[in-house]
Amino acid sequence: MSAHLARVAQVPRLALSIEEACAALGVSWDFWREHVAPEVRVVRRGRRKMVAISALEAWLHENGDRVLRDE
Repeated sequence: MSAHLARVAQVPRLALSIEEACAALGVSWDFWREHVAPEVRVVRRGRRKMVAISALEAWLHENGDRVLRDE
């Protein structure tokens, strides 16, 4: 691996493609389109669509159920 590729590999990702976002959430494209896409901001540039990882994390946080344990 060249030094340039090694440096690029170490750069943290800020965004994922829609396909990667689906995989990261463990959902299908149909589920994404119906339940997630309407609530998540998508960056469009040319034909590319990207979702910020922070937007996915915020969506998970906002849509997660709080589980309270009986003590």
